[in-house]
Amino acid sequence: MIVPLNFSRFRQAFFNRDGKAAPPATRLLPLVNRAAHRWLKDGSSLIHLNKATLLNIARRRTGLQDFGDPAFLEPLGILLECLTNEANLHFIGRISVFHDLVRQLCNRLHLVADRQRHPEIGQQTVRAPLFITGLPRSGTTFLHALLAQDPRHRSPRVWEVMYPSPPPGNSDGDRRIARTARDLEWLPVLMPEFETVHLIAATLPQECIAITSHAFLSYVFESMYHVPSYRAWHDGQDKRPAYQFHRWFLQHLQWQNPGERWVLKAPSHLLALEALFTVYPDANIILTHRDPLKVLPSCASFTEVLRRGFSHEVSKTGLGREISQRWEAGARLAVATTQGQAAPPKRFFHVAYPELVREPLAVVRRLYEHFGLELTPAAQAALHHFCRENPKDKKGVHRYSLEEFGWRPEEERERFRFYTEHFDLKAET
Repeated sequence: MIVPLNFSRFRQAFFNRDGKAAPPATRLLPLVNRAAHRWLKDGSSLIHLNKATLLNIARRRTGLQDFGDPAFLEPLGILLECLTNEANLHFIGRISVFHDLVRQLCNRLHLVADRQRHPEIGQQTVRAPLFITGLPRSGTTFLHALLAQDPRHRSPRVWEVMYPSPPPGNSDGDRRIARTARDLEWLPVLMPEFETVHLIAATLPQECIAITSHAFLSYVFESMYHVPSYRAWHDGQDKRPAYQFHRWFLQHLQWQNPGERWVLKAPSHLLALEALFTVYPDANIILTHRDPLKVLPSCASFTEVLRRGFSHEVSKTGLGREISQRWEAGARLAVATTQGQAAPPKRFFHVAYPELVREPLAVVRRLYEHFGLELTPAAQAALHHFCRENPKDKKGVHRYSLEEFGWRPEEERERFRFYTEHFDLKAET
């Protein structure tokens, strides 16, 4: 996901001296939003979400002019129109969106300048990456973080995606780590339930939608904001440019800090496997599976947590319809992978969520064997330590139900029967 904002000058109003969110913080923001809605029209006259303004601010902040391939301008324009007309942003949400879009544009400028100074970045080869995908809330984040513990693996870390320039080295003392950690402190202020629904930290792996967001061709935007027109437009686009930018970004990250292979993750890869294999013809795919009646409400609840951090209202029933339609399509694509429609079956390894939770290291051992990888003693020790330090529900229990999003369990069970029977998935209690 994209981290929202960094109001450094206002930190004292929201945080204690130890950096934790002050108790009144989550009550203060709604008051600010209500006042801004009444008196400032949500800040629409102060904070301009238009393309020319954002581009000019990014140029002034960086002193740079070249954004690279201008193809990003069309999706940026469509996204901004939808954010303005559909997302129902409140005041803090508008500030947050503005800040983050400017950050991404500044990153583009710096990335292009870095490559002009160091053309050898473009000679980097991304070999046989591992992509983790599957229905959302099926263990992809945990598995990504777990596999990233292998010292030979390379994953894009949150701080590297937030602030990728200059190209990161292998130092754990990079100042951008602390900067990103300060940014992440805002998450429980803006989204009080966030820590119970998603694992994130400055040095943990980041998912690929935060990379492709810099091309403004990304599924991240439909997760964070209600932008149905952008979603419909994006669904109809060729996804190869997004993956070409993704590879371009990885070249930048690995130039001074390579690994034996990249380990990457996003549920939305499932929706674009053909484009993924076009850009990464030697990629291998780890596909996670879970009972859809657990996936759907967990995904809807997480999306609600995200969107409430930016918007006045979130329709639960509308969200239910949206999530069900999106991931029924995803489930059908998951079935298609076993029928050789994207790549040969040997390029895929399937993981059942209950087994991943119960025996993560056993799953990893079979995964390594399937893809012909060596699980070294150092990797085993690192993976074991991570599992011990990150038990399930470490930050609290994520509670949700089908009914609150307008679903009837028997109807959804029937809707996804093709998927559960194909992968022999049992109902979770």
